[in-house]
Amino acid sequence: MSGDESGPAAIRAGGRRALARAITLIESTRPDHRAEAEALLAALLPDTGAAIRLGVSGTPGVGKSTFIEAFGLHLVGQGHKVAVLAVDPSSARGGGAILGDKTRMEQLARSDSAFIRPSPSGGTLGGVARRTREVMLVCEAAGYDVVVIETVGAGQSEFAVRDLVDSFVLLMQPAGGDELQGIKRGIIEIADLVVVTKADGALAAVAGQAAAAYRSALGLLRPATRDWTVPVLQCSALEGRGIAEVWAAVADHRRTIGAGGVLDSRRAAQAVRWMWTEINEALEARLRADPGVAARIPDLESAVAAGTTTPSAAAAELLDGFLGIPSRA
Repeated sequence: MSGDESGPAAIRAGGRRALARAITLIESTRPDHRAEAEALLAALLPDTGAAIRLGVSGTPGVGKSTFIEAFGLHLVGQGHKVAVLAVDPSSARGGGAILGDKTRMEQLARSDSAFIRPSPSGGTLGGVARRTREVMLVCEAAGYDVVVIETVGAGQSEFAVRDLVDSFVLLMQPAGGDELQGIKRGIIEIADLVVVTKADGALAAVAGQAAAAYRSALGLLRPATRDWTVPVLQCSALEGRGIAEVWAAVADHRRTIGAGGVLDSRRAAQAVRWMWTEINEALEARLRADPGVAARIPDLESAVAAGTTTPSAAAAELLDGFLGIPSRA
C-alpha cells in the first residue's frame, strides 16, 4: 500500500481501486499485511469520523438489500456518497461471502457515488466481520459521508453492529396477528428507528397495524438514547415511498445525539471496547499458536466434552502453560 496509486493520498482522493486494495489488505490475516494495514489506518485516522454510521438489520426476508438500495439511491440523489458494507454469512468450506450483494443492489452498484463491499463474516459474533470497523474508517477517509452496515440478521449480530454505529435501524415485516410474538425485547430496546417494510399492495393495511403495535410496545420501554423517542415508520422500497422520511429521521437522530454530546461519548466508548476486543482476539490467536498449548488442546477438549474435567480447570491449565506458570497440581 505504499505506492502512490494505492496509498493514503489515493484513498483520500476517492480512488475506488485504492479503496478496494486497502480493504483487501485490512481483511488479510497475514502478519506482514496486518502491520501494513495498521500503518495505513494510522495515516488515515485524522480523515475519519465525519460520516453518519448507520446499522441496518432485520430478520431474513425483511428486504434489507432492497431497502438499502432504495435508501442509497435516494442519498446519492441528494448529493451524498454512500458506502455499504454488507456482512454476509461465510461459506463453511472456503470462508468467502456467499450472497454477493452487488448482484442484489445492481442499480446502486452502478452509481459513481456508491461503494458496495460484501465481506465474509469469518465466524465472528453474530456474523459481523472482525475488520468491519477498520473498513468503515477507510471508507470515511475516502470521502463517503454515509456508511451503512448491513447485517445478516442472525441473533446477536444486531448487538454487535450496535457497537459500531451511531444510529441503528431495525427493519420489521408486516405480519398478521401477533406482530410482536417473534421479536426479542432486547433487539427492540437497542433500535434508534423502527421501519416496517413492504407497506404496499395487500400488505399496506397490515403494515399500518404492525407499526401501531410497535409504537405501543416502544412506549413501554426506556429509550436507548436520552431525549430521543424512537419513531416507527413505514416504507415501500419497491415503490419508493417512505424512504425520504426514513432519511429525515436518521438525520434528526444524528442532530439530536450530536447536540447532546451523546455522539462523542458513544464513539469514545465504542473505540475503547474495540481496543479490548482486539486484545482478546489477539491473545486467543497467540495462545492457540503456541506449540505447547496447541499440543494440550485436543486432550483437554476431549476431557471437557467427556465431563472428566471442568471447562474452568482446562482453561486455567492452558493459560498457565501459555504464561509459563508452574502447574497448580
